[in-house]
This record gives sequence, structure tokens and C-alpha cells, in this order.
Amino acid sequence: MSSINYSEKIPNNVNLSEDRTLQRALEQWQPNFINWWDDMGPEGSTDMDVYLRTAVSVDPQGWASFGHVKMRDYRWGIFMNPGDAERTIHFGDHKGEKAWDSVPGEHRANLRRIIVTQGDTEPASVEQQRHLGNTAPSMYDLRNLFQINVEEGRHLWAMVYLLHKHFGRDGREEAEALLERRSGDQNNPRILGAFNEATPDWLSFFMFTYFTDRDGKFQLCALAESAFDPLARTTKFMLTEEAHHMFVGESGISRVIQRTAQKMNELKTDDVQTLRNAGVIDLPTIQRYINFHFSVTIDLFGADESSNAATFYSSGLKGRYEEGKRVDDHVLKGQTYRVLEAKNGQLVEKEVPMLNALNEVLRDDYITDSVAGVNRWNKVLEKAGIPTRLSVPHKAFHRNIGALKGVKVAPDGRVVSEAEWKANVDHWLPSGGDRAFVASLMGRVVEPGQFANWIAPPVMGINRQPVDFEYVRFN
Repeated sequence: MSSINYSEKIPNNVNLSEDRTLQRALEQWQPNFINWWDDMGPEGSTDMDVYLRTAVSVDPQGWASFGHVKMRDYRWGIFMNPGDAERTIHFGDHKGEKAWDSVPGEHRANLRRIIVTQGDTEPASVEQQRHLGNTAPSMYDLRNLFQINVEEGRHLWAMVYLLHKHFGRDGREEAEALLERRSGDQNNPRILGAFNEATPDWLSFFMFTYFTDRDGKFQLCALAESAFDPLARTTKFMLTEEAHHMFVGESGISRVIQRTAQKMNELKTDDVQTLRNAGVIDLPTIQRYINFHFSVTIDLFGADESSNAATFYSSGLKGRYEEGKRVDDHVLKGQTYRVLEAKNGQLVEKEVPMLNALNEVLRDDYITDSVAGVNRWNKVLEKAGIPTRLSVPHKAFHRNIGALKGVKVAPDGRVVSEAEWKANVDHWLPSGGDRAFVASLMGRVVEPGQFANWIAPPVMGINRQPVDFEYVRFN
């Protein structure tokens, strides 16, 4: 089950050829997917040969093969981690029972909703990043963008397979709808707000892949605990690919900071305008981008109190991050968790049933993980002798969902008046001027080994290739 059959029209390790009806249905969906890719995938990339990683097995070791391929010919497919016939459900009301190979009728609607919502994020991010190749800061970065794009395409395939195989006509209709919605479209937008935001520049892209793809990691980890075994096995394999997306974000921002610090030392200044005139991105602007992308992303975890989250957990549909490492009873009835609310102009904590606070539990785990990466960025500044430190804002800052929606909170966690918010919003979130400045730096640099002025080269290339390797052949 670990090897992938590339001789089939749809590469897979799920014995697709043994289910002719399903195979025909997916082969009918495949041309629609290719049409979507041609319309909404990376702009102007049709003739490029890109040095891409392709899965050849789902074993932990040696599962990837590298080579130059056209993205349109990339071997998308359906890959699951190997199954365990003895696997049992390890949380919720069904704890100790055998994991499900098929969808129980009473959980059908909720499972479909979970899969569709996850599936919708995959093509959305490709659409958001469609134009970025035109302003790539290097060939190395262009290749990383394209690797992320094809993997998001494959993650869409992963969810579409589950919809087709387990949800009949409803699933087929949902799979079609995944190709019909469009990021940012007023009439038919993507399901989640963050996936309708523009990604207009590479600083936004690196922030997106660091913060928003990290949300993907936590959502996939929670789904990898699912009692519905096909979903758990699918998302476990997706996580192996998601790691690269977060690496691109973390290392990308690190290289931006490194270049800025280098210029600050060279010019002996932290003056914003002087640094902008020198063609690098000043640290206050980087901080405002962090504030925006972090706050938009933590909204993706949903309301801080949610009966749906309780239902998903108790039903065994979606666990917590690293459920198996937790030392409680994995049922959680009678347990509580603290969430924030605004009261009399202050943020206060209140105890709520933990089952209803599971979105907040996952959000807090995410925040801990995000902070660790920001601390690594600060090490770059520390090494350069720059005293400034970057941080994530308070989790109540700039929230648009749940009990904190619309509450005016400064990045340091103070509840502020409408007047104070308006007076400071351009110091806390990217202004039109910030975005225009960053956009002005975006110019395509694609000669092997050359890099835009605003970003430092990476320490090493991809797959032990040199940094100046020809990662993309433009033909």
C-alpha cells in the first residue's frame, strides 16, 4: 500500500482500478481540474520546466523524487498513509471502538462539511498566489512557489477523492463546487475569510506560508486523529508536504530580515525612510505585516466557544493537536478551559466547558508554535547586533470572529477606544503606503544565483543542489 502506481491515469496507492465506477467519476473530474489549473494556476507558467518534488511512495524515508517537469503534467494523485487494521478511536464518545472505514450515517453531514472546508482552502491559495511568479525575487524562490502550488493542487485531489468515494452524488457535486468558487470573488467566494484576502507581494506570500499554512498544519493534525480512518490517513500524508510550505515562509521572512539587518548595519541607521530609499523592507513594516497575517489566521480557528467543535470532538470526527500525547481522559466532559471576553472595557478570562472551547485550545497551541518561529527571526536580529525584536500581537488584536469580533484591542492587549484605534491603525496594520512601498520593490529576478536587493540568498539550495542551480527552465 505504500508504493504509488504511476502507470495509471490518476496516480494512487488506494487500488483505484479495483473500483471502476469511482475511477470513471474521478477521470471525469480530472479534465475540469486541469481546466481550473490552466485558468487559475500560476500565470504564464505553461512552458516552464520546474525542478519539482514528486511523491513516489508514502514511506517516511525516500518518498520524494526530484526532476524538471511541466506543472501541468505534474503527477497529481491520491495518496494515503498505510492503514492499520487494529486502529481504534482514541478520543470522544466512541473512544476504544474500532476506527471507521466508511462514514456513519449520523456523522455524514458534519464529515462532509469538514472535508469540503479543508478542500476549499487548497485551490484558494493557488488562486491567491497566481500572479506572484511575475515578481519572483529569485529563481530559487520561484521554484518554491511552484512546488507549493502543485502540492496544494494535490491536497485538493486528496479531499475530492474522499468526497467521491464516501459521499455519493452529494460528494460529486461538492467536488465540482470546489472548482467553481474563486478566491476574492464577490458572488462565489472561498468559504473561509483568510482565503479571500489578496496575496499581492512576496512579503505577504512568505507571511501567508508561515502563518496561514501553519493553520493548515494544526487543522490537518487535528483531522489526522479522526475516527474516520480514510480522512486520518489522508491528512497524515498531506502533513509531510505541508512542512515544506512552512519552511518557505519561515526561511523567506528570515532572509528578508537578514538583508534588512545587513543594510541597517551598513548604513548605521534604523531610520525607516533611509532604509526604504536603500531598497530594503524596514522592521516596523515587517512587524505590521506580522500583525495582519497572524490576526487574520487565528480567526481561521473559529469562535472561541463553539458547539460544533464540541460535536466534532465527542463524535470522534476531529481531535486535538497531538491528541495521543495529552494526559487527560480524552473525553473532556466536566473539564473547563479559559477563554477571553471584553467586559467593561477590559479583557477578562472566563471558564467554559472545555468541549465548547476546543477551537480556542487549538488556537492556543498554534500561537505557541507561531511564537517559536518569530523567536527564531529575532535570533537573526540578535546575531546582527540589532536591538529591535519582532513579536506576534495579542490574540484579541484585530479579530473578526467570536466573542472578540470588533473589539478594539491594541497589539499589546489593551482595549482601546474607537478614536485611539483610528489614530494608530496605520502603526499597527499595513497601511496603503506600506503596501505600495513593498509593491514597488517587487521586480522579477530569475537569473540563476541572482536575488532581489530586498532579500538575502538562502544558505543552501533544494535537494543538495547549489543555490545557483537552474531550478526553472523557461524554454
